[in-house]
Amino acid sequence: MLDPNPATTKPPLSVVYRPVESLAPSRRNARTHPKRQVEQIVASIQAFGFTNPIPIDPDGTVIAGHGRLLAAKEMALAEVPTITIEGLSEAQNRALRLADNKIALSAGWDVELLKLELGELAVLDVEIDLSLSRFASSR
Repeated sequence: MLDPNPATTKPPLSVVYRPVESLAPSRRNARTHPKRQVEQIVASIQAFGFTNPIPIDPDGTVIAGHGRLLAAKEMALAEVPTITIEGLSEAQNRALRLADNKIALSAGWDVELLKLELGELAVLDVEIDLSLSRFASSR
């Protein structure tokens, strides 16, 4: 039986930079990453850095973050930040892979606040390409 609160019994997560070539994409990854999306991830990493580690199992198989791994390969990065998720069964890894990709899609937007944020960013005197947000197109 799964611990109802596994965060209380597991050691804290640590970000470890691993060679890109040491990571194996999951053969069971149901998420697809069209070339255009990988290009968007590349642009985001170039603009903001690699801000989200890739969750892997103890064997180095990617649980989630396959698009980030593809982008890293496209950029010829030598290594990427990872977090190792330990103590999960294969079924739990598979469920986490699906959940990680699906849960964010269930979120909504506060449209008024979104308009405010985009409007203010558009007039700030900073060099931010708003097309990276995927809300504004570059011209």
